[in-house]
Amino acid sequence: MGEPLLKIDNLESYYGPIMAIRGVSLEVNEGQIVTVLGANGAGKTTLMKTICGVMDPEKGTVKLNGQEIQGQDPDFSVRHGIVQVPEGREIFPLMSVEDNLRMGAFTRKDRSNIAADIEMVYGYFPILKERAQQDAGTLSGGQQQMLAIGRGLMAKPKIMLLDEPSLGLSPLLTKEIFAIVKRLNKEQKVTMLVVEQNAKIALDTAHYGYVMELGRIVMGGPAEKLRESKDIQEFYLGQRSEGERAQRRWKNRKTWR
Repeated sequence: MGEPLLKIDNLESYYGPIMAIRGVSLEVNEGQIVTVLGANGAGKTTLMKTICGVMDPEKGTVKLNGQEIQGQDPDFSVRHGIVQVPEGREIFPLMSVEDNLRMGAFTRKDRSNIAADIEMVYGYFPILKERAQQDAGTLSGGQQQMLAIGRGLMAKPKIMLLDEPSLGLSPLLTKEIFAIVKRLNKEQKVTMLVVEQNAKIALDTAHYGYVMELGRIVMGGPAEKLRESKDIQEFYLGQRSEGERAQRRWKNRKTWR
């Protein structure tokens, strides 16, 4: 196998004096869905912000197709194919649904293909077509998540970073969003790095996964192997108390490769 599409090596980033991610290394191969699991405060969002240029790392490298891109601004990242769908969606609430989608294509030079790609997005999210001229801020949370993903697709990304796509959504909507994520990967060949707390649905969707705790990667492997892991079942699928999880976590801490 050749160079990974995205390769993170020994990355460290700080929030003020606090080290939020500590020596993180991971890879995403072209065509994969890779998930990063972890509780609140594990460092997942900091990792995403560092990859896409919102935060600068203290040390370590971020490589896209073998080229180091750490420390570049977000505009550089978008123009080179990294698009983030942020936690909380961050759509433009006073703009129409369609104008939000057009904003996703602002870096593109193939203007003649934008209309066709908007129709492609509507094919995956028919409710957005029904509400194309509606202010985006009036959409439900699930519809806003669909719009955020659709806006990301409009940039024609090499890799899409999805930060907590299930946040605030019902189990039914979460299932629907992840089903579309899987379809986009299969049908549109979109490579994805997905940060998620819902371990079950993330591992059911992904090809490969990593687990973050306290800013570090503590486990990694093919998604099916992680699903079978007793650590995952106990720590992330609710089969032990939090006290038992913490005790075992420190006793049996390990990293898979």
